Amino acid sequence: MVISEDDRIFAMLIYLSSFFTAFFGPLLIWLLKRENSAFVDFHGRHYFNFLISYAIYGVIAGLTVFLIIGIILVPAVSIAAFIFTIIGAIKAFGAEQYRIPLTLEIIPEK
Repeated sequence: MVISEDDRIFAMLIYLSSFFTAFFGPLLIWLLKRENSAFVDFHGRHYFNFLISYAIYGVIAGLTVFLIIGIILVPAVSIAAFIFTIIGAIKAFGAEQYRIPLTLEIIPEK
């Protein structure tokens, strides 16, 4: 499957726009381009699965702060989310279908 440069850029922008608007920027890109590009649709679905999963992990880590373990978990989840977002952007621009580790499949693939 040949992936156009525009599709690679839009898939990458899903991840990069999340640094400025975690939800609305990626959602706008995904909704506008998902019908035209299976590649952008793949990365949009996986980004939102990642966002929901890591939000759940962050809430759980925040709740465990009272048990002391959360003091380690909160920064670990935050750093992992940051790093996986950068890796996702790089892989999307490289035309790879990257699946972020520990992501729950909440929005299923077509």
